[in-house]
Amino acid sequence: MVLILLVFLLGLSRLEQGRQAQGLQQLENALRRAAVACYAVEGFYPADVDYLCENYGVTYEKDRYLVHYDCFASNLMPDITVVEK
Repeated sequence: MVLILLVFLLGLSRLEQGRQAQGLQQLENALRRAAVACYAVEGFYPADVDYLCENYGVTYEKDRYLVHYDCFASNLMPDITVVEK
């Protein structure tokens, strides 16, 4: 009985880890798509994430995720990295 409970708890833990990784990837993909859409429409990559949130509808839990958005130049794709706090 204890072994069955242990296997069940291990399965739940792995499921949660997979969900977290998927959330990170989805947010990173959404930010990249919004940055590319901005470049296609306006002719430049935005300088910060706030611009994408205000003008392209990107939303995320700021207390849960840390977004590193490094835009070197307005004509180069920014480096976007998302990590969980």
